[in-house]
Amino acid sequence: NRQHILASCRAAPEEKIVVIHGTDTMALTARVLGEAGLAKTIVLTGAMIPFSIQGSDALFNLGFACAAAQLLAHGVYIAMNGTVFAWDDVRKNTQTGVFERMTPESPF
Repeated sequence: NRQHILASCRAAPEEKIVVIHGTDTMALTARVLGEAGLAKTIVLTGAMIPFSIQGSDALFNLGFACAAAQLLAHGVYIAMNGTVFAWDDVRKNTQTGVFERMTPESPF
């Protein structure tokens, strides 16, 4: 539930938060968090290949998201496969199964 995630992030005393999320609706949750304008750094991540399957990207993405959360300014981001996306400039391409920017001139 996106409102529950928003409430949890809002109530958390930490300013840097990593959220593990399913990839199909991750961009929607990022939008809800981004539009809330919290004075925190929130990074969402997940896995295209589940953790239980050999070759999963789950641990890499989690580590990358933790590092990104330490380095990024306040805002909401998605960190997947070595790329950081701003919450308002990302979508999951259901044809290719990867996240991509909506605008090519994005600063990330």
